[in-house]
Amino acid sequence: MLRRTKQQVASELPPKTEIVRSVPLYERQAALYESIRLTMEKRVREAIASRGLSRSHITILDALLKLRQTCCDPRILPIEESQKINESAKLDLLMELVPELLEEGRRILVFSQFTRMIALIENELNRHDIVYAKLTGQTQFRDEAIQRFKSGEANVFLISLKAGGVGLNLTEADTVI
Repeated sequence: MLRRTKQQVASELPPKTEIVRSVPLYERQAALYESIRLTMEKRVREAIASRGLSRSHITILDALLKLRQTCCDPRILPIEESQKINESAKLDLLMELVPELLEEGRRILVFSQFTRMIALIENELNRHDIVYAKLTGQTQFRDEAIQRFKSGEANVFLISLKAGGVGLNLTEADTVI
């Protein structure tokens, strides 16, 4: 099997266009974020004070994880109060972008670290009758999911970072979210 590296084909690729979108959180989502931030800040400070910075990595990473999850969609947090917030600024923006991009004939990869987020996106795509393929750690027939996207049967491909991070080459895609 012969493989070319990115450096070898870089001259053949079109220039990459990167668009960074800031997404202001909705009021209830922002309030939850602030509540979690304050709680986790206290917990992190206490951990650093009692164990030192070098032994507080898990507490710090846990705090960052919860804040990132809140930004994506409060429903992916394993916290009871977050389940009451059924709004997500990022998910709403995604569901504005995807139909527009599909109308333009785009082939879209949607990545997320959180499989719960992928499940929420999947629900929204189903609600809007948008055909998609999905690749997560739970996908039993990986090659089948990849082929659905490559063949054009599905123009949206939901991919968890962990499952898609190894040996995946999707040159058919022209948009990555």
